[in-house]
Amino acid sequence: MPTLLESDEHQALRTAVSAFGRRYGRDYLTRVQEEGGYPKDLWLEAAALGYIGVNLPERYGGGGAGITELSIVLEELGAVGAPLLMMIVSPAICGTVISRFGTDAQKDEWLPALADGTRLMAFGITEPDAGSNSHRITTTARRDGADWLLTGRKVFVSGVDIADATLIVGRTEDARTGSLKPCLFIVPRDADGFTRRPIDMELNAAEKQFELTLDEVRLPQEALVGDEDAGLLQLFAGLNPERVMTAAFAIGMGRYALGRAVEYARERTVWKTPIGAHQAIAHPLAQAHIELELARLMTRKAALLYDAGDDVGAGEAANMAKYAAGEACVRAVDQAVHTLGGNGLTREFGIASLITAARVARIAPVSREMILNYVSHQSLGLPKSY
Repeated sequence: MPTLLESDEHQALRTAVSAFGRRYGRDYLTRVQEEGGYPKDLWLEAAALGYIGVNLPERYGGGGAGITELSIVLEELGAVGAPLLMMIVSPAICGTVISRFGTDAQKDEWLPALADGTRLMAFGITEPDAGSNSHRITTTARRDGADWLLTGRKVFVSGVDIADATLIVGRTEDARTGSLKPCLFIVPRDADGFTRRPIDMELNAAEKQFELTLDEVRLPQEALVGDEDAGLLQLFAGLNPERVMTAAFAIGMGRYALGRAVEYARERTVWKTPIGAHQAIAHPLAQAHIELELARLMTRKAALLYDAGDDVGAGEAANMAKYAAGEACVRAVDQAVHTLGGNGLTREFGIASLITAARVARIAPVSREMILNYVSHQSLGLPKSY
C-alpha cells in the first residue's frame, strides 16, 4: 500500500535501486577509488536500467519523471555505500538546464547521451574570490563577431577529467544597463584556452576536483544555453535540483553509516549484553535516525515542489533540505564511528572515510551559513547584514 508520502511506484523504485546497488556496494567503490579510477561500470549499468536519466524527457531517451525520482535513485545508492556524485551534476544540474532552456540542437546533442550515460557534463560556478556568489562571478563572456570569448577561473569543479564538456557560469554585459548578468555556456573539454589543474584533496573520492582556467576561450553562438537576458532564472533552475540532490546524497551516506553502526551494536557483546541494549549507545543512534528521516521529508517536499513547477517554493525547501540533510549526515557518521570505537577507524569497517565526506554536505554546494542567511532573509523577512 502506498503511504501518504510515497507512491507504490516510488517504493518499488527504492527497492529496485537498492537491490541493484548492493551488487556493487561499498567495496566496489573503495576499490575503484584506490585504483584512481571512476565507477564507470556502475554508472553505465545504472544508465542502462534507466536510473541515470530518469528525470530527463522521454523523447530524448529519459524516463520522463523528475528530480523526485532521481533523488530516490541517488539516496538508495548512497544507502548501500555506492553513491554516484556525478548524478548531482550531469543529469540533475546540466540535464535540467538543457531540458528547460536549451535549443533543439542542444537537446538533440546532449540529452540522449546524458540519459544513457555515454556522455557526462560537469558544472562550473565556484570561483576563487566569489565562491558561489553569482553576483561576484568574474568569469566574463564578450561578443566577438558571431562568437563569444570566455575568460575567467573556476575552482572545485567535479569530474572535469571524465566529462565531455562543462557547463560554465559566466557573466555578460547588459547593453541597456551596463551591469553584468549570469549566463550559461557549454564548453567542450578540448576547447582552445580551456585548461584544468587537479586540486590535491584530503577527500578520497572517485570524482576528482579541478581548478579551471578559461583564457579567451572562443565559443560559437550556439554554446550559449538559453536566453542571455534570463539571468538568474536559468541559473537557479539548475541550483535548486543541485541542493535537492546534495540532500539525497547526504541522507544516503548517513543511512549507510547508521546501518553499519546498528548492525554492529546488535552483534557486539560486552559483559554478555549487546552494546545496543545500553541507552548510551541506543539513544544517539535513534536520534540520528530521527534526524535523517526529518531531512528526508523536507527533501521530498523540495523535490515535489520543483517537479510541480514551483521554483520559488522549491528554492526555500531545497535550501532547508540541504541544510537538514548535511547536519543529519555529519551527526550520523560521527555517531556511527563512535559506536564502533576503534573499529570505526579501521579500513575493515569502512566508515572512517565518511568523516571527511560527510563534511562536504555541510560545505557544498553552498555553506550552511549561507542557507541560514537565505532563510532569515527570504523566509523570515529579516534585513541583510551584507
